[in-house]
Amino acid sequence: MKRFRNILYVIEPSVPQEAGLARAVSLAENNQAMLTLIDVLPEEMLDLSLAPRGPSSVEVRQAVIAERRTWIESLILPHADRITCHTEVLTGIKFIEVIRAVLRDDHDLVIKTAENPEWSRLLFGSDDMHLMRKCPCPVWLMKPEEKPNYRRIVAAVDFDVHRAVPGEQALNDSILDIASSLALSDFAELHLVHAWDAPEAGFVGLWANDPDTTERHIVEGEHSRHQVGMDRLTHHLRERIGPDAYDYLSPRVHLTMGGAKKKLPELVGKLKADLVVMGTVARTGIPGFIIGNTAEAVLYQLQCSVLALKPPGFVSPVTLE
Repeated sequence: MKRFRNILYVIEPSVPQEAGLARAVSLAENNQAMLTLIDVLPEEMLDLSLAPRGPSSVEVRQAVIAERRTWIESLILPHADRITCHTEVLTGIKFIEVIRAVLRDDHDLVIKTAENPEWSRLLFGSDDMHLMRKCPCPVWLMKPEEKPNYRRIVAAVDFDVHRAVPGEQALNDSILDIASSLALSDFAELHLVHAWDAPEAGFVGLWANDPDTTERHIVEGEHSRHQVGMDRLTHHLRERIGPDAYDYLSPRVHLTMGGAKKKLPELVGKLKADLVVMGTVARTGIPGFIIGNTAEAVLYQLQCSVLALKPPGFVSPVTLE
């Protein structure tokens, strides 16, 4: 089972924190992991116009930070008997400072409540999207009113059936390991989802003597290849978590034909999933892989929590300097 050892929880003052923080505390407790709470204040919040005889800018800055730290400590107070948390209050651009904290302190998971701005129908805000694109470790974005236990977890995997892609297997294995670990701990259903397509089937009328038969053969062949790929992934998962745990989970496999941009959100909604575990960035040039614009198109349609992973070797564009 996937275990985390150094978890970073990001405070999002615009939405309730109780549910997300309770989940982070439970995860840290179960994993015997370090838990750090971080808050990032925008510089403009500290750039105050002061009266001539008022306190100095340094004093005001220190007072605002101290007040914020006291508030954060009050959030964790109900869990003080379960776990010891570290707290940090930083200043700057939130997603940048969070990623720098990950790089500096070697966090292996970031947890944050989604921004969910009132003026938008989207669950994820600007900082959320930046973290999912650029943070080197997994990012778990939770709905503001998070459930204490999930009922259905979706693991969205993808693979190229026509050629080997470096890092693809490792990313899919990580997605399945984390999703299965959470499903076991929450006694949740686990759904393995893979969207595939056969775009060449739509053009057989231009060259085939019997378009219907030819199209059917192309679609059936492509489906068979993707079925083999999914069988390989589930076999690897069974080997890693053990037959007893795998049989207990009995993952439901969904091979849905069509583009991931449309089919994945549709299926997530149909299943009423509580969490989607998926990759958000991969090497370029992987046909059909959930990357870049495709991942963002999916994320913009989701209304459930998301745990986003990067492939092995991903290097964040954010640096410590």
